[in-house]
Amino acid sequence: THVLLIGSITRPVLNTNAQSLPDSALQHLGEMLRFPQEEALYPGLLQVKDACTADSLAEFAWDLFTAWLTAGAPSKESWAFTALGVLGNDDTARKLTPLIRAWPGESQHKRATVGLDILAAIGSDIALMQLNGIAQKLKFKALQERAKEKIADIAESRELTVAEFEDRLAPDLGLDDNGSLLLDFSSRQFTVSFDETLKPFVRDVSGSRLKDLPKPNKSDDESQANDAVNRYKLLKKDARTVAAQQVARLESAMCLRRRWSPENFQLFLVEHPLVRHLTRRLIWGVYSAENQLQACFRVAEDNSYSTADDDLFTLPEGDISIGIPHVLEISPTDAAAFGQLFADYELLPPFRQLDRNSYALTEAERNASELTRWAGRKCPSGRVMGLANKGWIKGEPQDGGWIGWMIKPLGCWSLIMEIDEGFAVGMSPAELSAEQLLSKLWLWEGKAESYGWGSNSTQEAKLSVLDTITASELINDIEALFE
Repeated sequence: THVLLIGSITRPVLNTNAQSLPDSALQHLGEMLRFPQEEALYPGLLQVKDACTADSLAEFAWDLFTAWLTAGAPSKESWAFTALGVLGNDDTARKLTPLIRAWPGESQHKRATVGLDILAAIGSDIALMQLNGIAQKLKFKALQERAKEKIADIAESRELTVAEFEDRLAPDLGLDDNGSLLLDFSSRQFTVSFDETLKPFVRDVSGSRLKDLPKPNKSDDESQANDAVNRYKLLKKDARTVAAQQVARLESAMCLRRRWSPENFQLFLVEHPLVRHLTRRLIWGVYSAENQLQACFRVAEDNSYSTADDDLFTLPEGDISIGIPHVLEISPTDAAAFGQLFADYELLPPFRQLDRNSYALTEAERNASELTRWAGRKCPSGRVMGLANKGWIKGEPQDGGWIGWMIKPLGCWSLIMEIDEGFAVGMSPAELSAEQLLSKLWLWEGKAESYGWGSNSTQEAKLSVLDTITASELINDIEALFE
């Protein structure tokens, strides 16, 4: 049977008169969706997208896809799957992502990679947020790598670095210019705000924080209140997808000392409807052209900048950039004053900035290439694997898929962490052993990507080449394995 005729498929609706497309037009649409779409979208499809409502086209495509799955996903009819990329919308991306995440576990790796292409083809903020979510975290590593490649490709096609692209990937979640959202029950109104983990919460008209959005009652307008309740549900779901991503991105920007131009800082961090809720909870720094910290400031509720004494702060003229200062470069006076200010305003930071653990290499360590302070200690396997979320990369799999080291890229150098039992590709972290022995930690002179087991061990570098912040963060990563 022809996929198009299976089941009750939602028909696309015309913009002009809300009429559904007749059978003949559906047949024609099906034929156009069969054409290869690699180079550019077939012109006839662009006309259909102009003529019909976007929502009805997306529902039509989803029904088509569901019918295809029900029919056993025949490969020669896979156009019914790729049609999602042509006609899909944000909702399609939200519904498709959990399937993509599960498919590799059902031996459907190839289908999952097509799913990534579909998210990229939909290309909206929400679709790219979902794609980036897979790139950040997934237990099926091959698909996660593929998602990372897609993000890198899209970034390159827009002539951006991945970090710059991630600035632009932060979705606004439909929030207003003040980074808020009004939920209108007609007789009652509530506004949405966000805490330090980007978890949404609601306030009533008086500004009091409520435990949750109240249930609609008789005095409310039923359809308005239901719309508001559904809108809030969706917002909570989307915020969950993106929250950890955004917090981790800013923490890594601090550790890697990423800098923004004043214009991009304003655009992507201060004025961004969602990210602003994190921006206001951090201390920011002005850096000279030589990357020296010149002054610290915070971003106030009205997006103005202020000093530790809560006076207005204006960015200096000239060749400057903005970054998130590390506790080791903030003066003790500034740290104390900002700490007090944040406490007064009851602002909790999204990650540890002022009270961050800081460490230093000993004189003996600075003159060595090996770090021996954890010699003979064991830590949970899952935590070692978790270093991947802090910028570490897993070693190349050896015979039988065995992974015996983790690498922290440090510019021209790499820290090699040799582990005993190690991991196996495709197994859970603790499967070979619940714990890992850190058998050797040493600094290699070379880029992380080009390190191979045993082949370059002669190129050792002294730890003194690392600056104080890099060394502190490195030790912090490893100390956290034993906490």
